[in-house]
Amino acid sequence: MLFGRRTKNPIKIPVKPVEKWVYTTCGYCSTGCSIEVGLDKNGQAITSRGVADAPVNRGKLCLKGIFEHELFNSAHRGQVPRLRERFFDPYQETTWGTALDKTAAEIQRIQKTHGRDAFAIISTGQILTEEFYTLGKLARGVIGTNNYDGNTTLCMASAVSGYKRSFGSDGPPGCYDDFSHTECLLAIGSNLPEQHPIIYWRLKEARDKRKFPIIVVDPRVTVFAQMADMHLPVNPGTDLVLLNSLAHVILKENLHDQDYIAAHTNGFEDFAKLVAQYDPTTAAGLCGIDEDTIRHVARLYGKAGAAMTIWTMGINQSTHGSDGVVAINNLNLITGNIGKPGGTSLSITGQCNAMGTREFSSCSGLPAYRTLENQNDRAFMADYWGVDQEFFPAKRGLFQTDIFPAIETGQIKGLWLIATNPMSSMPNTPRIRKTLEQLEFLVVQDAYADVETTQYAHVYLPAALWGEKAGVFTNTERRVNIVRQVMNPPGEAKSDLWIFNQLAKRFPKNAKLRFPETPAEVFEEMRELSKGRLCDYSGMTHDRLEQHRGLQWPCNDTQPNGSARLYADGKFEYADDKAKLIPLPFVDNNERPDEQYPFWLNSGRVVEHWHTRTKTGKIGNLNKFSPTPYIEINPSAAAKLGIDHMAYVRVISRRSDAVIMAQLTERVAPDAVFIPMHFHECVNRLALGLLDPYSRQPAFKQSAVRLEKIADQAMAATSNLTARSF
Repeated sequence: MLFGRRTKNPIKIPVKPVEKWVYTTCGYCSTGCSIEVGLDKNGQAITSRGVADAPVNRGKLCLKGIFEHELFNSAHRGQVPRLRERFFDPYQETTWGTALDKTAAEIQRIQKTHGRDAFAIISTGQILTEEFYTLGKLARGVIGTNNYDGNTTLCMASAVSGYKRSFGSDGPPGCYDDFSHTECLLAIGSNLPEQHPIIYWRLKEARDKRKFPIIVVDPRVTVFAQMADMHLPVNPGTDLVLLNSLAHVILKENLHDQDYIAAHTNGFEDFAKLVAQYDPTTAAGLCGIDEDTIRHVARLYGKAGAAMTIWTMGINQSTHGSDGVVAINNLNLITGNIGKPGGTSLSITGQCNAMGTREFSSCSGLPAYRTLENQNDRAFMADYWGVDQEFFPAKRGLFQTDIFPAIETGQIKGLWLIATNPMSSMPNTPRIRKTLEQLEFLVVQDAYADVETTQYAHVYLPAALWGEKAGVFTNTERRVNIVRQVMNPPGEAKSDLWIFNQLAKRFPKNAKLRFPETPAEVFEEMRELSKGRLCDYSGMTHDRLEQHRGLQWPCNDTQPNGSARLYADGKFEYADDKAKLIPLPFVDNNERPDEQYPFWLNSGRVVEHWHTRTKTGKIGNLNKFSPTPYIEINPSAAAKLGIDHMAYVRVISRRSDAVIMAQLTERVAPDAVFIPMHFHECVNRLALGLLDPYSRQPAFKQSAVRLEKIADQAMAATSNLTARSF
């Protein structure tokens, strides 16, 4: 295959002889692309391609998906269990039996000495839903700790909290097909082309066929902002002010849907009273968007026959993240834009199976959106699993972001980390390092042996990657899709399901409490437990999921091919079937720039990388395009500080500092800087991470820093971009 000029240096891509194609689902972001991995005659993965008849990606893949097959042979895969007595001792390779015996014994020792909740579990958004369900059964029904959470607290907790507050349940109500029906799209804190390229392609394809306005709200001039009809460079942390002001204009100019409000919502009077305070003139002084623009956007949205809002981490990762999501829901409820084609509040989920953990992991409750706070739910699950109802707590325990401070105070003595790396993903990295050092016992379960957190672990358990096992993922639009096993795990690495089941055997439990060994058997339990629930899987099987290239829940006897949208009948998950309109006063509690730290620090993704680069940092065709961290600085600000383009600069916050290469660009405001989130040695060392009061999600996006010119550029370059810690 040739590209470029035939007569001058054409690019040659060799044809790879594929013996077999294996269907599976991409294991990176939440888009949920159907892919096929090509195997050679030796059974080795040699290429990847999109599935042409898949409803999500229609044959397309982003850069990460194209090279996803290279993960199977990537560097530093864990292949043998390891253990040591103290975290600063050298690791010793061991057997699975010894490693699991040690893990179970330490958990039981800590719980016997300090109480059940003295041992904590933090999971991920990347394992299979059958594995999430099994882990939840182990955590809730056997180990019994209430300090059990997922690292989706770092990305989707505000969306979950906001959906629950507004609609009575988690669950994104819309779908990708809404792009084909909407008449106005508002995107807040979402750089879709780099975060979720295939969803962006779906949006662009819909807009090319039928013009409609796209309004992007983001402090930075992102790729998405550049293609939008309007870019609103909102002041960091003030999205709630803007949303309240849009609602103010819609109500004042009678652009709201009074019939829908009366029939399907509660709380309108108090809500209207609150937003009356957010007139565009007042709001402009806070959020930085001029009053005429606020009125214009409100009229576009209010007059559209169908309007939708999408958002990602720019909303969620804020001290007002949950309120921001509720404000988006408010906007769509007052305009009647929930449950209809083109009208929705659609959170663009982060990790490949963040929805799966929300549905079945039991982190925040019990399977299939049951809650610990509901006595009937506790009784049902206790009977189904065969455990004493009193074994369940009456409310959820600590969130991930509260578990680490509880380690500092001695409340938690042991920790199990599963496919998550807080040394890179948590804010204020120097504090996390000191926290992990205090643990009596830490077990890390991960596909890679070189994740930073293994430096502090007593036991390391090597786990299989996504395509080395079988099960299901759920994507942003509630589409459950099958993951087929492509390869065997390397060495002695095992699937997470196997690890959970083997560990369960080492604890005393009721004889009725079963741990099925195959993903298909686990899926049958999930189907039973979800029947009649909002997230109904009962109409699905593994084979049907492959046949349909995924099915959207609820999927049951009456909707055998799934459901594109929730709440189409106007009935919500509260007892009276009505959604809540919630008044949301703005409280400015961010760390703000001042004379000592004059710049806003913002962070986000780049298209080549995924989260903490544990995977993509090892793929040559991804890493070579974005090999090192950098900081975007406005040229006018750089000129005042004497900072040159491509020079190294020291970035300092109240927590730590980092040495990073400068990129001068007008994409950021003169009082702001931007650093990609993927590099452990940079942005999270600097971030404060104040917590949202409802979701407990950190505010990764709002911190204050200062910049210092580095005189000795040669020394800065040879320091390999490492930073000292205070």
